[in-house]
Amino acid sequence: MPVAWRRLTEALRPRFSRTRSGLEIDHLIPAEIADDSFSELIEEIAATEGVHEVLEIGSSAGEGSTAAWVRGALRNVVPPRLHCIEVSTERHARLVERWGAHEFVHCHHVSSIPIERFPSFDDVERFYRDVPSRLRNFDLARVLGWLQQDLDYLRDHGLSAPGIAQIKDRYSIDTFDAVLIDGSEFAGPAELDDVYGARFLLLDDTETFKNWQNSRRLRADPKYRLVDADSETRNGFAVFERVA
Repeated sequence: MPVAWRRLTEALRPRFSRTRSGLEIDHLIPAEIADDSFSELIEEIAATEGVHEVLEIGSSAGEGSTAAWVRGALRNVVPPRLHCIEVSTERHARLVERWGAHEFVHCHHVSSIPIERFPSFDDVERFYRDVPSRLRNFDLARVLGWLQQDLDYLRDHGLSAPGIAQIKDRYSIDTFDAVLIDGSEFAGPAELDDVYGARFLLLDDTETFKNWQNSRRLRADPKYRLVDADSETRNGFAVFERVA
């Protein structure tokens, strides 16, 4: 890491200490994907015949997108198996409390990808400087602080792991039928690599680092078609379906 970035990182640590980062990540937040066109699309996809294995990255406490997946699954002839990834200890506990009684809902307390596959501070700074995304609505120091929080939380709680790969291996899944990428702000590009080929790929926050690159990658891929997108709902979303 360049000297300047080492100094900036060191300066950030008192503001984003490991104790504070844990509290922030574990803080329960209101449902975001709810009562809008994106949640309606999620429900319709979950109810689609032939959708059997669903992965939701970033389930939080289970009141937003998770609820939409469950509503749709219950409308399906055969409810798909819903795999929910949530790394926050407190949010995962609430997720299990909310949906654990449903046999087709599996709640995984694990990171989607290991620390080694997160972007570097330089990568995030370069994106911030070069790309006119909504990440610029926040100070660079704050954005880098979020990255530090994520890395510290995974280290402190021993949660750094290839979670997506582990789920696929444990349940003998070659390719998911539908995937929602809405976890860490910084894990999106690596997560898409691990689920590419899924029939449906749903992206939240397409106007920030999380899914900016992913949205444009899928738009350029003739193997996928754009089902719907809206850059104005929160920080944007997009839904893609693999071309038969």
